[in-house]
Amino acid sequence: MTYPPALSRAGHARALMALGLPLIGSNLAQMLLHVTDTVMLGWYGVTELAAVVLGASAFFIVFILGSGFAQAVMPMAAAALGRGDEAQVRRDTRMGLWLSIGFGLFSYPLFWWSDPILRALGQAADVSALAQDYLRIAAWGMVPALLVMVLKSYLAASERTAVVLWITVLAVGVNAGINYALIFGRFGAPEMGVKGAAVASVFTQVATFVALALYAHFQPDLRRFHLFQRFARPDWQAMGQVFRMGWPIGLTGLAEGGMFQATALMMGWIGTMQLAAHGIALEVTALAFMVHLGFSNAATVRVARALGRGDVVALRRGAGVALMLSLGFGLTMVVLFLALSAPIVALFLDAQNPQTTEIIAYGSILLALSALFQMVDAAQVMAMGFLRGLHDTRVPMWIATLSYWVIGIPASYVFAFPLNFGGAGLWLGLTTGLTVAALLLMTRFWRRASRLSRPGL
Repeated sequence: MTYPPALSRAGHARALMALGLPLIGSNLAQMLLHVTDTVMLGWYGVTELAAVVLGASAFFIVFILGSGFAQAVMPMAAAALGRGDEAQVRRDTRMGLWLSIGFGLFSYPLFWWSDPILRALGQAADVSALAQDYLRIAAWGMVPALLVMVLKSYLAASERTAVVLWITVLAVGVNAGINYALIFGRFGAPEMGVKGAAVASVFTQVATFVALALYAHFQPDLRRFHLFQRFARPDWQAMGQVFRMGWPIGLTGLAEGGMFQATALMMGWIGTMQLAAHGIALEVTALAFMVHLGFSNAATVRVARALGRGDVVALRRGAGVALMLSLGFGLTMVVLFLALSAPIVALFLDAQNPQTTEIIAYGSILLALSALFQMVDAAQVMAMGFLRGLHDTRVPMWIATLSYWVIGIPASYVFAFPLNFGGAGLWLGLTTGLTVAALLLMTRFWRRASRLSRPGL
């Protein structure tokens, strides 16, 4: 759809919600895939829960790095559509698929030999061994998971997000059923524990990719893009463009995800119970983040479309409206996390487990602390989305690296160990890194936006 330059703020809000709500829903549904693993393995055993928290975190870090190419497709395809260049949409999306396949295959050995890597990072031997069992199977889902991200970006750029939502919702149900059968050995299936959770994830990722690919190929309004026609033919120019935009996005995600993974590793130094509580609190916080990410993705499309059309008014006004919506939701989460931290954590645990009371108490503290960074987390991910819409990815990468690795991770270590705040200190360090990132990224976007002029942007 095309938005006139004079669209009001209310009009921008309606358009953003129409695009963003299905993205938010699909992000939440995607996150529920991981929450399902966490809840069911929390019922199965504390050691198994800690292992999958560790293994899933490792998978996610590698996935985030590889998904940079998929995420690059969104602003590139959206800007091409804004210019009316449909051939470029096809070229960018295809090469995003190529790069994602290559990265997924390249990453597999890292998961196969993950046990010695995790033990070298200070994790308990029993937890590391179980995490490797999980990852050796889950790694087969990396390629389809990355391909799903490319197709989601392509469909979002085409402003066809509802199908992404419904396919992802169906995937949650499929994953939950297979998880229950294979983790606990129900319905005649073998009891596989953490391996069962990994098998369920791989099956779900493959099924999701097939469903999205069929839609992208056969949907009448999308057939004109001929997305998979002569798919094996390389397009080196388009591949170079996607690669140049995508690798900074991947490294930016790695910088942020790496900060959270580093806190998980340091929490493992404190104890298995603390790591389990950390994993639960992080899952809940990540669910809230999925809403901000949905608004950010919608804002990326809106900004990129405006960039392609040369519509400066829509670009600036739409960004402002998107930011206000995200911050409003963040404020709601602050209230919720402060008021209901213990009941939320309890949802993830078996009441009969003797360690449950201790995990709830510790996890409640961490979840309450996460309220400290809800607003800045919203601001930093929104700014990142705005900048990607402007095709600005390299400087944000360096800002993220500085904020998360030079400031955030050292702050977490100092608060947790020299200052003896323990797990709470790790989360205070997270807040510090996110705050710095939000300030620097938001400043960069509005400075760039203020320099844009109508002719040629």
